[in-house]
Amino acid sequence: MKITPKYSEEDLVQLLKQRDETAFKFLYDNYASALYSVILSIVPEAETARDVLQDCFVKIWRMMDQYDPSKARLFTWMHSVARSGAIDAVRSKHWKNARLNGPVVDGQHVVPGMAVEYIGLRKSVHQLKEEHRVLVELSYFQGYTHEEISKQVNIPMGTVKTRLRAALTQLRKMVTLLFL
Repeated sequence: MKITPKYSEEDLVQLLKQRDETAFKFLYDNYASALYSVILSIVPEAETARDVLQDCFVKIWRMMDQYDPSKARLFTWMHSVARSGAIDAVRSKHWKNARLNGPVVDGQHVVPGMAVEYIGLRKSVHQLKEEHRVLVELSYFQGYTHEEISKQVNIPMGTVKTRLRAALTQLRKMVTLLFL
């Protein structure tokens, strides 16, 4: 029976900064599934999401010296690296070209990564007020951060957050009515 070492976050960070491979294996074994979930929420294609996860861990390994424990916990920092990598992948030219050239199945156009359960949600989003719909589209379907949305639509970040919260409340009510 193989015993996996346990590290405090501080010890793990120190070992990672010293390029300890056992500590990196521990990091991967204990955090890969959580980071994969983060990536998969932005990049809904499993194969691409796995590629992004691999790139994410390479980036974590290379950038470990830049990690500052006084600014964020290790998982928070890794979450940020994973999320940024996923958003970069979705915005890349390769991703956009692949989506334009998506497969056609049974005579219906299938958007890559678009699960069947999103169809009703998309219709519900289109029923929102324009000011809410645009923000939901940018945030949840295109992966923009609140700050990026604020700059793009030229409204304060607090307003973006408030409108998104209101939109999500409305969507929750709509979806609840659909399933009653």
